[in-house]
Amino acid sequence: MRRDTFLKSLAALAATGGLPLSALAATNVKMMIPANPGGGWDTTGRALGKALQEARVADSVTYDNKGGAAGALGLAQFINSAKGDPHAMMVMGAVMLGGIITGKPPVSLSQVTPIARLTSEYNVFVLPANSPLKSMADVIAQLKKDPGSVKWGGGSRGSTEHIAAAMIAREVGVDPAKINYVAFRGGGEATAAILGANVTVGGSGYSEFAEYINAGKMKPIAVTSGTRLKGINVPTLKEQGINVEIGNWRGVYGAPGITEPQRRALTEMVLAAIKTKAWQEALQKNDWTPAVLTGAAFDKFVDDEFASLRATMVKSGMV
Repeated sequence: MRRDTFLKSLAALAATGGLPLSALAATNVKMMIPANPGGGWDTTGRALGKALQEARVADSVTYDNKGGAAGALGLAQFINSAKGDPHAMMVMGAVMLGGIITGKPPVSLSQVTPIARLTSEYNVFVLPANSPLKSMADVIAQLKKDPGSVKWGGGSRGSTEHIAAAMIAREVGVDPAKINYVAFRGGGEATAAILGANVTVGGSGYSEFAEYINAGKMKPIAVTSGTRLKGINVPTLKEQGINVEIGNWRGVYGAPGITEPQRRALTEMVLAAIKTKAWQEALQKNDWTPAVLTGAAFDKFVDDEFASLRATMVKSGMV
């Protein structure tokens, strides 16, 4: 959407009283990233911010990284500081849902405003390059022998890689409660732990590990997709006899207490951003699959995801 067209739509809303006239001023977007720098949420938030500016629906974007508790710390800060702000956004996704289920924080996604699901991505499990283990079969053999000796490194508790590790354990006959999972606040910390061989096996979105895999610093041993990822020669868990498939999605929410017209305006801004060259380049660079969903369909999706993840996590012994 061209900026002049976007501003005309805002003007129409303002004329009907549905939007404050201040919305017609320069748009300075505040992007809450509820994770430390270097991970998927950070990359997503900054790519979206760049696209918002390229689409000329934002004059500037400021970023606030607040990692911890699977995004719950950032969520709490967003709820407390952004109430009623029509230009505030927060990156979120499946990891936050899982973290809320396991951590039961005093804040909830129901307190903020759904805007859009943006992307989907599958995880990859990797070994440090100098690991004595060479394959997922080796990891499973060690897991069966001594579950606690296998340190799984990844995102916060309740992340998709955490859930996948628990599901893998259950599928191979190991008590999921016995897995030794090391949670990190951001992708940068997890990457450093894997490169330093401080964990046995690491998990994350493929894009976060791609440069290290390509450089031979990490050895990929499995992906969590149903079929092999396009252009990536890494076997799925299912190919290796482990019936586990789980994906990761990311989206964006608006502040608490914004009006329905303000929610629609934010949605239009995001939809304009994802049409830009900058966003398309980010999709390609990070191997993200477009998975755009807005409005009531996104609301229902999040509700359904909460129910599905909770059921999976209960079955895997995580809650």
